[in-house]
Amino acid sequence: MKRIRFLSLGLALLLLGGCAAAGSGRSLTPAPAGTGTAPVRPAPSAEADYALGAFGAALLAQVRQEGENTLVSPLSALLCLSMTANGAAGETLEAFLEVLGGGVSLEELNASCAALMEDYRGLEGTTRCNIANGLWIGTGWTADDGFLRRCADTYGAGLYQADLTAMETVKQVNAWVKEQTMGLIDGVLDRPLDAQAVLLLVNALYLKNAWAAPFDPAKTTALPFRSAAGTRQTEFLGNGVRQERYLQTERESGVVLPYDDGRLGFLAVLPKEGTDLTEYLSGWDGGTVPALLAAAEQTRLSLRLPKFEAEWGGMLNDALSTLGLGAAFDPDAADFSAMGTADGPIYIGSVMQKTRIQVNEKGTEAAAVTAAVMEAMSMPAEEAAVLILDRPFVYGIVDLERGVPLFLGTFEAP
Repeated sequence: MKRIRFLSLGLALLLLGGCAAAGSGRSLTPAPAGTGTAPVRPAPSAEADYALGAFGAALLAQVRQEGENTLVSPLSALLCLSMTANGAAGETLEAFLEVLGGGVSLEELNASCAALMEDYRGLEGTTRCNIANGLWIGTGWTADDGFLRRCADTYGAGLYQADLTAMETVKQVNAWVKEQTMGLIDGVLDRPLDAQAVLLLVNALYLKNAWAAPFDPAKTTALPFRSAAGTRQTEFLGNGVRQERYLQTERESGVVLPYDDGRLGFLAVLPKEGTDLTEYLSGWDGGTVPALLAAAEQTRLSLRLPKFEAEWGGMLNDALSTLGLGAAFDPDAADFSAMGTADGPIYIGSVMQKTRIQVNEKGTEAAAVTAAVMEAMSMPAEEAAVLILDRPFVYGIVDLERGVPLFLGTFEAP
């Protein structure tokens, strides 16, 4: 049978605002990416929030390599895979719904994603947010109208006709990626797709946040950071002693630094001295981030947080298969009949993600790209607590109200 490839890309970058897509191919819809006219939807369920937290924790644990900095975007992966789920059917769809939504219906999963995008696009303060989705549709198959409409209406995806085997399409898609991520990610394609490619689906995500209480650059100083490779002098942010949301349990200590939008925050957690990060992360689930946020209390704190930039990239195939999506990668088991018709069954060939984050005195800026390739075969109040994150720790950009992670990472080596 003829082999056909479907490529699904999700850019993660936490930029949730109006999405004006760069022109890439002939548009099939009048609205640019990110401006779909979705109806008012109910707020996400607690089950969906828990599932996203569990998905993010498991994804980080699966892809992390000990001693290396790792950063994943559960939100980007969720949006990319949820759009893909709209083309799934039967047991394949059930697997997507279980892994991504804790067993919710497709309608509930779509509503949850739509509510997330709407909420984050409406953030206040100086936050710069953007979520943009686009589908580049090639030849060699017939896309299902219902699938395309769900992606356009629920996810605001722009639809574009394109020659996926042309270098010009590579340039156009990468320009779109760079624009939507404010230049943090230059692109996602390094060469044209082969003749079997039929669809390129992209989710671009960007987020830039300012601290509610910025760090004083004059107090940034070099201190030793203890990693598995040894000790290295690293720049640390600091502000002396001030009121912060500090947490301390039997397993960890940490801090929650809110942004000026009042909704999101930066969570940094230091496992108890002597605890291996792999062992520590094995205890994370969908309730971990909410529990850590609930444990944080206003405390006089002397904080030292590394000033850093980190990026990560890797394949997610094995991780997603382990989490329960194995059938979607199997051409003999996958059912993507709701996506369209081709000369053979459509299945996921590969999924990858690239991420980047910058943490400094003013705030944070983060970006990520997720890609899935689908193929068809024929403490005491009177004393200040001290938190110096001078050894490997876990961090994330999280929703302070709902406790869901937008980004999760480990900082292990300066």
